[in-house]
Amino acid sequence: MYSDVSIAGDPLALPHLLPPVPQHPSTVAEFAGLARSIAGDRDRWAPLVRYDATTRWYARLQTGPGYEVWLLSWVPGQSSGLHDHGGSSGVLTVLQGELTERALSAGSGEVRRTLVPGGQRAFAPGYLHEVVNDSLEPAVSLHVYFPGLTAMTPYAACTAPSAQEPAQESVPG
Repeated sequence: MYSDVSIAGDPLALPHLLPPVPQHPSTVAEFAGLARSIAGDRDRWAPLVRYDATTRWYARLQTGPGYEVWLLSWVPGQSSGLHDHGGSSGVLTVLQGELTERALSAGSGEVRRTLVPGGQRAFAPGYLHEVVNDSLEPAVSLHVYFPGLTAMTPYAACTAPSAQEPAQESVPG
């Protein structure tokens, strides 16, 4: 009499026949690649976008081991306010429209950048910036945070990070 094991083989030996489990991103370059991959799949994110004239709209698009991906929309004039991302690193990718980033650092002072579709910014914990839609058209951006975003520290425009008591927010920026 034959058993299932004698016919099909040892079920514990099957993993070698299966495709490898995809690894989650672990470097800044891999997270930037993940963002580019999602950005390139317009059919995935475009139907989800909403515009809100009173506040920035956002939705969590994806989570994975140790990271999360957020989709944000910006109508003209909307701003994230000056903030950091707590202990998270991140990648910001513009999907549609144009955004202006104002970054502050002790070493280089204030730097302004205009980000157009496909433009990316990677940042480490403690990175202080503001993102604003200065254009006349709506914009959409994708934000990958690793580890997942648990805190966002807002700052007054004229207050140095070390001089202000941080307030915690859960809104991605």
